[in-house]
Amino acid sequence: MRTNELRELEPAAEWRAADVADQESWTLRLTEADHAELQVALATAKQKSTDPLELERADFPLDALAAKLDGAVKTLLDGRGFVRIAALDTDRYGDDDLTLLYWAIGLHLGEPWAQNKHGHVLGDVTDQGKTVDDPTVRGNELGGIALDYHTDGSDLVGLLCLRAARTGGLSCVANAVAIHNHLVRESPDLAAALYDALPYDTRGEQAEGARDFYSVPGFTEHAGRLFVRFIPQYILASQRHPDAPRLSPTAREAISTVSALANDPDFNVYMDLQPGEMQFINNYHVLHGRTAYEDDVAHGYKRHLKRLWLATYALSDRPAHFAALGGRRRHWEERRSVSTIPAVQRVAAPS
Repeated sequence: MRTNELRELEPAAEWRAADVADQESWTLRLTEADHAELQVALATAKQKSTDPLELERADFPLDALAAKLDGAVKTLLDGRGFVRIAALDTDRYGDDDLTLLYWAIGLHLGEPWAQNKHGHVLGDVTDQGKTVDDPTVRGNELGGIALDYHTDGSDLVGLLCLRAARTGGLSCVANAVAIHNHLVRESPDLAAALYDALPYDTRGEQAEGARDFYSVPGFTEHAGRLFVRFIPQYILASQRHPDAPRLSPTAREAISTVSALANDPDFNVYMDLQPGEMQFINNYHVLHGRTAYEDDVAHGYKRHLKRLWLATYALSDRPAHFAALGGRRRHWEERRSVSTIPAVQRVAAPS
């Protein structure tokens, strides 16, 4: 894209840290009535099945809470782009029921998409013994280290905290709309570079016979909306493939600048998700990451979150390269399944 074609997009979705300093402003707190609805919905669904793959939105009937979730979707798409839902009752429910309730809330927000070559529509974010130098590793499999700001592969991304780390592991979000508009104003050459297609490493999860990289623009304007795809680790990793397009110096500077802006305290906010709390973000407007953390498995501390990638029912028009069933990911969707890594057992508090 030429610099003279650039324009600021969706100013209503811009925010800076000072605008979201009050955590209650982005927290949907479940009421006793909400908990009662969820309890009935869970019991209703379990009469049919306890397998998430066999349960649809209609199997979890919600009333007033469904209306609240519809409001959350509007905020995700047209407002600040993230929400914390606090919190499912961890005293009443075990991990399996908490996961089903999370699945229920997710179904009311959107259609689950597969997240990897295994077809996981319900994934695990926990230390899976992988190392950062593994060319096939995905961020949800890495433990301990910080993850820099990035996007995932869906409209909405959801996390449910089953266990918190012993220390650290804060979830962080940065406003990609504000970053885009800042670059349009201050560094249009860098913004224009991000409208060009960028190569991404597939992490070895491509379909049989397909290339081991794919290309997607960092910024896309479509129907007046901004769509962001930004995973700097995978972009840089693509350069290990000789046939992948080479990154220009301007593209490298643009990637580095977006990362720097996302890490600027003026553009981000942190949240300390506790068991039972959920986070949902608009993947096109919000970059997300986490801080480093330490587990203590012997005492029941191993950070563990359940993850959803959702196609919101409220967004019917998206660029072709963000479609779930595009050729690049069709083999994922054909293998739809649920990841079943158990969380560490809670250690009872001393009496």
